Amino acid sequence: MLTLARDIEALTRFGRALADPIRCRILLALRDAPAYPADLADALGVSRTRLSNHLACLRDCGLVVTVPDGRRTRYELADDRLGHALDDLRTAVVAVEADRTCPDAATKDCC
Repeated sequence: MLTLARDIEALTRFGRALADPIRCRILLALRDAPAYPADLADALGVSRTRLSNHLACLRDCGLVVTVPDGRRTRYELADDRLGHALDDLRTAVVAVEADRTCPDAATKDCC
């Protein structure tokens, strides 16, 4: 049962991270290469404050880590396998028909 609880916790953290479009964009950017917050903010077109809040969430979820680099801090995915997982998820989402939503979208605030 302990393994199942850990698996569910990991998936919950991943889901929480992917629930926001900005966090998704950050993860996809970091999939390509590690980056500094200021560069990420500029590339994504968001304020540094807003980006900082999202990076904190991603750190709390355990998906990104900080790497000291002199006086700066670089962000990268916590595990290289996350990049592969993002690719797999992105590809699966692309297979969904664009004009379809789940049947419960209106009542359960999904999709």
